[in-house]
Amino acid sequence: MTTGHIPVLVREVVAALGPRPDGLYLDCTVGGGGHAAAILDAAGPPSRLVGVDRDPEGIAGARGALERFGDRVRLIHGDFRELPRLLSPLHLGRFDGILFDLGVSSLQIADPGRGFSFSMEGPLDMRMDRHSGGLTARALLHALPEERLARIIREYGEERWARQIARGIVRARGHGSLETTQELATVVSRAIPRRLWPRRIHPATRTFQAIRIAVNQELEGLEEALEAAIDLLKVGGRICVIAFHSLEDRVVKHLFRRLAAPGAVPGVRILTRRPVTPSAEETGLNPRARSAKLRAAERREGQDGP
Repeated sequence: MTTGHIPVLVREVVAALGPRPDGLYLDCTVGGGGHAAAILDAAGPPSRLVGVDRDPEGIAGARGALERFGDRVRLIHGDFRELPRLLSPLHLGRFDGILFDLGVSSLQIADPGRGFSFSMEGPLDMRMDRHSGGLTARALLHALPEERLARIIREYGEERWARQIARGIVRARGHGSLETTQELATVVSRAIPRRLWPRRIHPATRTFQAIRIAVNQELEGLEEALEAAIDLLKVGGRICVIAFHSLEDRVVKHLFRRLAAPGAVPGVRILTRRPVTPSAEETGLNPRARSAKLRAAERREGQDGP
């Protein structure tokens, strides 16, 4: 397993954004800085980029990865659902391109102490920002009733065995054996009949995804955040969104379609009739990229706001 940051669909993001030397760009999930570096390299100086991330450890990683760009980069610790508040003090004006790379980063997955991975022993944490409080995965799994757990696993993980898994979680926590990532993975694996385990992914994949989404409230306010970002674009400016979950991708698709309708404010022109997915070469090098879907849109003429 690699411990480095592996950004997905980098060439496709750069092609969709079309970075220019005079451009101003916003990476709302800057993480390890891979996409941001590619955008700045493609644009060339004196282009600038603002990077936002809710994970302070991601900001630290981005700072090192983007150090060579000097004052062309500004990094901000914060949640992209608060973009207007975060960006207002900077007085930057509107952006030429904006990127959202939703989901969890390679750096977060590779750190056992973060609790995102079922393949390594670690605490059941899963918080993207461990410094701002909030429920850990352990607290959530120990507090919620069985029916609520089943609903989270079914809706966020699209897991057909959600009820059986929730029942196993309640049983395990009652016995004091639900404290670590691998204990949770074992509970999930035992709840699904072995002959019916998914072929391409670990049986705990969907449950871990669901619990992570619930812990970080990843779907709450997503549509509003994307619409606020589009409102920050110049006319002709472009937005790219990479989703790893069908529910996230559905939010993006429906928002773009709504804003592409006549009279919509802010209005967009959809650039991707269908989501762009990684090549076989990319998924071979980085299996985590297999579920990525990229959608892009452009701010329409006559919709530049006040």
